[in-house]
Amino acid sequence: MSKRYAMAIDLRRCVGCQTCTAACKSANATPPGVQWRRVVDFEAGDFPNVRRTFMPVACMHCADPPCMHVCPTTATKKRDDGLVTIDYDICIGCANCVMACPYDARSIEHEPQFAYGTAMESETARFDEGKLGVATKCTFCKDRIDEAARTGKTPGVDPEVTPACVNSCISGAMHFGDVNDPNSNISQLLRETQHFRMHEELGTDPSVFYIWDEGGT
Repeated sequence: MSKRYAMAIDLRRCVGCQTCTAACKSANATPPGVQWRRVVDFEAGDFPNVRRTFMPVACMHCADPPCMHVCPTTATKKRDDGLVTIDYDICIGCANCVMACPYDARSIEHEPQFAYGTAMESETARFDEGKLGVATKCTFCKDRIDEAARTGKTPGVDPEVTPACVNSCISGAMHFGDVNDPNSNISQLLRETQHFRMHEELGTDPSVFYIWDEGGT
C-alpha cells in the first residue's frame, strides 16, 4: 500500500498561540495577508460556562480534492503519497480551484506585496515571481517530504523532514505521519482517540484529523 501522509491536530491541546501560522509564513515566505495555515477561534456555551476552542486549518490534502476536478490545465494534482500539489508553470490563475475548495485554503496574489510597502532585503531574497498570478496553498512542506524519500528519514518523527507547523507547535497538539502505516505515530494516535474531519460529509476524504477526546473502551 502506498503512503498517505496526514496530519492530526489535538483540539484539547491547541492554545491558539498562532505559532504554526508564523512558522508556515516563515518557511514559505508567503506575502502579507496570505496565510496558508491559520487558527480559527470558536466560543461555545453561556456565561459563565463559556469555552473557547482553537482549530488550525489549511489545505486538507483531500483524497478526492474538488480543486483538482475543476482545474482546466491539470495544474492541481494528487500525488501517490496523498499530497495535493500545484504546478505553477501551468496554472493560469483562473481561480476555479479557489471557488471549489470547501476549506477556503487557496489564494491568488497578482501583484508583489511586502510587509512595509517597500521590500526589505530579506523579502527580496525570498521573493518568488513564479507564485504571482497562480493559486497557492499549504503544501505539507512538500520539499521536506521529498527529502525524506531521498534520505530514508521519517516525516513526523525526524524534524528536518516534518512540516514546519508541526515542528513549531509549543503544546504538542500537531502530529504528522503516514496514516496508511498501522505502526506509524499518527495511526497509533488515531486508534487511541476520538476524532473527526472537517466537512467529510462532502466526500472529499480530507487528510487532516481533529482529535477531541480519548478513545472509547
